[in-house]
Amino acid sequence: MISYDNLWNVMKEKGVSQYTLIKKHNISPAQITRLKRNESVSTHTIEVFCKILGCQVGDIMEYIEDEQQ
Repeated sequence: MISYDNLWNVMKEKGVSQYTLIKKHNISPAQITRLKRNESVSTHTIEVFCKILGCQVGDIMEYIEDEQQ
């Protein structure tokens, strides 16, 4: 599973709110919802978030092995 839990910490550190993402950077509220639910998003979306936050991919997402495997 891919987890985006680190994204919210980076946003807080950088002072970027969800409102800012939507209004200033034209991020779709649906994309934010998908990230909150750890659902699939495109690599383009990840790239946009990295540009906005000035960070690397590994700073906002991580792979967590499923316990069932």
